[in-house]
Amino acid sequence: MNNKTNDIEYDFQAHWNNAYRKTPTENLGWYEKDPAPSLDLIEFCDLPDEAKIFNAGAGSSTLINKLLKKGYTNIIVNDIASASLRELRRDLVIPQDADVKFIVDDLTNPTELNEMKHVDLWHDRAVLHFFTEEEGRQRYFELINRCVKAGGFVILAEFNLEGAKKCCGLDVVNYNSEMLQVGLGDNFKLIKEFNYTYIQPSGNTRAYVYTLFQKIQ
Repeated sequence: MNNKTNDIEYDFQAHWNNAYRKTPTENLGWYEKDPAPSLDLIEFCDLPDEAKIFNAGAGSSTLINKLLKKGYTNIIVNDIASASLRELRRDLVIPQDADVKFIVDDLTNPTELNEMKHVDLWHDRAVLHFFTEEEGRQRYFELINRCVKAGGFVILAEFNLEGAKKCCGLDVVNYNSEMLQVGLGDNFKLIKEFNYTYIQPSGNTRAYVYTLFQKIQ
Protein backbone atom coordinates (compact mmCIF):
# COMPACT_ATOMS: atom_id res chain seq x y z
CA MET A 1 0.00 0.00 0.00
CA ASN A 2 1.46 3.35 -1.02
CA ASN A 3 1.89 6.38 1.23
CA LYS A 4 -0.89 8.32 -0.45
CA THR A 5 -3.39 5.58 0.41
CA ASN A 6 -2.11 5.46 3.97
CA ASP A 7 -2.56 9.23 4.27
CA ILE A 8 -6.16 8.97 3.07
CA GLU A 9 -6.96 6.21 5.54
CA TYR A 10 -5.33 8.11 8.41
CA ASP A 11 -7.25 11.28 7.57
CA PHE A 12 -10.54 9.36 7.44
CA GLN A 13 -9.93 7.89 10.87
CA ALA A 14 -8.85 11.25 12.25
CA HIS A 15 -11.95 12.88 10.77
CA TRP A 16 -14.30 10.61 12.69
CA ASN A 17 -12.33 10.73 15.92
CA ASN A 18 -12.47 14.51 15.75
CA ALA A 19 -16.21 14.47 15.07
CA TYR A 20 -16.89 12.46 18.23
CA ARG A 21 -14.49 14.45 20.38
CA LYS A 22 -15.76 17.92 19.50
CA THR A 23 -19.53 17.33 19.53
CA PRO A 24 -21.73 15.93 22.33
CA THR A 25 -23.25 12.61 21.32
CA GLU A 26 -26.84 13.85 21.44
CA ASN A 27 -26.00 16.68 19.00
CA LEU A 28 -24.40 14.54 16.30
CA GLY A 29 -26.26 14.69 13.01
CA TRP A 30 -26.74 10.91 12.90
CA TYR A 31 -27.64 10.43 16.59
CA GLU A 32 -30.79 8.34 16.88
CA LYS A 33 -32.47 8.23 20.28
CA ASP A 34 -34.92 5.56 19.17
CA PRO A 35 -33.54 3.19 16.49
CA ALA A 36 -37.01 1.80 15.83
CA PRO A 37 -36.53 1.00 12.09
CA SER A 38 -33.48 -1.16 12.84
CA LEU A 39 -35.13 -2.83 15.83
CA ASP A 40 -38.22 -3.69 13.77
CA LEU A 41 -36.09 -5.39 11.12
CA ILE A 42 -34.05 -7.24 13.72
CA GLU A 43 -37.21 -8.48 15.43
CA PHE A 44 -38.49 -9.65 12.03
CA CYS A 45 -35.41 -11.91 11.74
CA ASP A 46 -36.57 -13.83 14.82
CA LEU A 47 -33.04 -14.53 16.02
CA PRO A 48 -32.21 -16.51 19.15
CA ASP A 49 -30.79 -14.56 22.10
CA GLU A 50 -27.32 -15.99 21.50
CA ALA A 51 -27.20 -15.00 17.81
CA LYS A 52 -23.99 -13.24 16.76
CA ILE A 53 -24.91 -9.64 15.92
CA PHE A 54 -22.37 -7.36 14.30
CA ASN A 55 -22.87 -3.58 14.29
CA ALA A 56 -20.72 -1.95 11.60
CA GLY A 57 -19.64 1.63 12.22
CA ALA A 58 -21.65 1.77 15.42
CA GLY A 59 -20.44 5.18 16.54
CA SER A 60 -22.30 6.07 19.70
CA SER A 61 -25.43 4.17 18.67
CA THR A 62 -28.23 3.57 21.17
CA LEU A 63 -29.00 0.31 19.38
CA ILE A 64 -26.58 -1.77 21.44
CA ASN A 65 -28.24 -0.92 24.74
CA LYS A 66 -31.65 -1.65 23.19
CA LEU A 67 -30.48 -5.07 21.99
CA LEU A 68 -29.02 -5.93 25.39
CA LYS A 69 -32.29 -4.98 27.07
CA LYS A 70 -34.12 -7.29 24.67
CA GLY A 71 -31.91 -10.17 25.80
CA TYR A 72 -29.38 -10.52 23.01
CA THR A 73 -26.11 -11.75 24.48
CA ASN A 74 -23.51 -11.96 21.68
CA ILE A 75 -22.75 -8.58 20.10
CA ILE A 76 -19.70 -7.28 18.23
CA VAL A 77 -19.39 -3.50 17.96
CA ASN A 78 -17.13 -1.87 15.37
CA ASP A 79 -16.02 1.60 14.42
CA ILE A 80 -12.97 3.16 12.79
CA ALA A 81 -12.94 5.85 15.51
CA SER A 82 -11.76 4.69 18.93
CA ALA A 83 -13.26 7.86 20.43
CA SER A 84 -16.75 6.78 19.44
CA LEU A 85 -16.37 3.33 20.98
CA ARG A 86 -15.12 4.84 24.25
CA GLU A 87 -18.27 6.95 24.38
CA LEU A 88 -20.43 3.95 23.58
CA ARG A 89 -18.77 1.67 26.12
CA ARG A 90 -19.23 4.29 28.84
CA ASP A 91 -22.98 4.40 28.27
CA LEU A 92 -23.59 0.65 27.99
CA VAL A 93 -25.26 -1.45 30.66
CA ILE A 94 -24.00 -4.97 29.95
CA PRO A 95 -25.76 -7.86 31.73
CA GLN A 96 -23.56 -10.46 33.37
CA ASP A 97 -24.53 -13.14 30.84
CA ALA A 98 -23.83 -10.97 27.78
CA ASP A 99 -20.63 -10.78 25.74
CA VAL A 100 -19.96 -7.47 23.95
CA LYS A 101 -16.74 -7.12 21.95
CA PHE A 102 -15.38 -3.80 20.66
CA ILE A 103 -13.25 -3.75 17.51
CA VAL A 104 -11.58 -0.63 16.09
CA ASP A 105 -11.02 -1.45 12.43
CA ASP A 106 -11.49 -0.06 8.92
CA LEU A 107 -14.33 -1.82 7.11
CA THR A 108 -12.79 -1.03 3.71
CA ASN A 109 -9.34 -2.30 4.69
CA PRO A 110 -9.98 -4.71 7.56
CA THR A 111 -7.44 -6.54 9.66
CA GLU A 112 -9.01 -7.95 12.83
CA LEU A 113 -12.44 -8.14 11.21
CA ASN A 114 -11.08 -10.58 8.64
CA GLU A 115 -11.05 -13.20 11.41
CA MET A 116 -14.76 -12.80 12.19
CA LYS A 117 -16.96 -15.74 11.20
CA HIS A 118 -20.53 -17.05 11.43
CA VAL A 119 -22.31 -13.73 11.84
CA ASP A 120 -26.09 -14.15 12.16
CA LEU A 121 -26.92 -10.48 11.62
CA TRP A 122 -24.86 -7.65 10.10
CA HIS A 123 -26.24 -4.18 10.82
CA ASP A 124 -25.09 -1.04 8.96
CA ARG A 125 -26.89 2.25 9.42
CA ALA A 126 -25.26 5.20 7.64
CA VAL A 127 -21.88 3.57 7.04
CA LEU A 128 -21.68 2.19 3.50
CA HIS A 129 -22.78 5.48 1.94
CA PHE A 130 -19.50 7.09 3.07
CA PHE A 131 -17.43 4.66 0.98
CA THR A 132 -17.03 6.69 -2.19
CA GLU A 133 -14.20 4.65 -3.73
CA GLU A 134 -15.22 1.59 -5.74
CA GLU A 135 -12.30 -0.46 -4.38
CA GLY A 136 -13.32 0.26 -0.79
CA ARG A 137 -16.96 -0.65 -1.46
CA GLN A 138 -15.89 -3.90 -3.09
CA ARG A 139 -13.75 -4.85 -0.06
CA TYR A 140 -16.65 -4.04 2.25
CA PHE A 141 -19.08 -6.25 0.36
CA GLU A 142 -16.47 -9.02 0.25
CA LEU A 143 -16.12 -8.76 4.03
CA ILE A 144 -19.88 -9.14 4.45
CA ASN A 145 -19.89 -12.19 2.19
CA ARG A 146 -17.06 -13.80 4.16
CA CYS A 147 -18.43 -13.09 7.61
CA VAL A 148 -22.19 -13.66 7.34
CA LYS A 149 -23.18 -17.31 7.50
CA ALA A 150 -25.68 -19.01 5.20
CA GLY A 151 -29.15 -18.11 6.40
CA GLY A 152 -27.82 -14.99 8.13
CA PHE A 153 -29.18 -11.50 7.63
CA VAL A 154 -27.81 -8.11 6.53
CA ILE A 155 -29.43 -4.76 7.28
CA LEU A 156 -28.18 -1.88 5.13
CA ALA A 157 -29.71 1.53 5.85
CA GLU A 158 -28.18 4.26 3.69
CA PHE A 159 -29.10 7.64 2.20
CA ASN A 160 -31.55 6.96 -0.61
CA LEU A 161 -31.41 8.45 -4.10
CA GLU A 162 -33.33 11.54 -2.97
CA GLY A 163 -31.21 11.89 0.18
CA ALA A 164 -28.37 14.19 1.17
CA LYS A 165 -25.24 14.26 -0.97
CA LYS A 166 -22.90 15.09 1.92
CA CYS A 167 -22.77 14.32 5.63
CA CYS A 168 -20.34 15.47 8.32
CA GLY A 169 -18.43 17.35 5.62
CA LEU A 170 -17.91 14.23 3.49
CA ASP A 171 -19.32 13.19 0.13
CA VAL A 172 -21.62 10.18 0.11
CA VAL A 173 -22.98 7.65 -2.37
CA ASN A 174 -26.78 7.41 -2.52
CA TYR A 175 -28.50 4.04 -2.89
CA ASN A 176 -31.62 2.14 -3.73
CA SER A 177 -32.24 -1.54 -3.00
CA GLU A 178 -31.20 -2.61 -6.50
CA MET A 179 -27.77 -1.02 -6.08
CA LEU A 180 -27.33 -2.72 -2.71
CA GLN A 181 -28.34 -6.05 -4.23
CA VAL A 182 -25.67 -5.67 -6.92
CA GLY A 183 -23.06 -4.94 -4.25
CA LEU A 184 -23.95 -7.96 -2.13
CA GLY A 185 -24.25 -10.28 -5.11
CA ASP A 186 -26.30 -13.38 -5.88
CA ASN A 187 -25.60 -14.95 -2.48
CA PHE A 188 -28.16 -12.60 -0.94
CA LYS A 189 -31.91 -12.18 -1.37
CA LEU A 190 -33.83 -8.98 -0.59
CA ILE A 191 -36.43 -9.68 2.10
CA LYS A 192 -37.74 -6.22 3.03
CA GLU A 193 -37.20 -2.59 2.03
CA PHE A 194 -38.72 0.77 2.88
CA ASN A 195 -37.90 4.46 2.72
CA TYR A 196 -37.59 6.32 6.00
CA THR A 197 -37.23 9.98 6.91
CA TYR A 198 -34.88 10.49 9.84
CA ILE A 199 -35.14 13.70 11.84
CA GLN A 200 -31.77 14.94 13.05
CA PRO A 201 -31.24 16.51 16.50
CA SER A 202 -31.13 19.86 14.65
CA GLY A 203 -34.59 19.25 13.21
CA ASN A 204 -33.33 18.73 9.65
CA THR A 205 -34.34 15.57 7.81
CA ARG A 206 -32.42 12.83 6.02
CA ALA A 207 -33.99 10.39 3.55
CA TYR A 208 -32.91 6.75 3.99
CA VAL A 209 -33.61 3.44 2.34
CA TYR A 210 -33.72 0.52 4.79
CA THR A 211 -33.11 -2.94 3.40
CA LEU A 212 -33.03 -6.45 4.86
CA PHE A 213 -31.23 -9.20 2.95
CA GLN A 214 -30.75 -12.87 3.75
CA LYS A 215 -27.77 -14.96 2.66
CA ILE A 216 -29.11 -17.93 0.72
CA GLN A 217 -25.86 -19.84 0.15
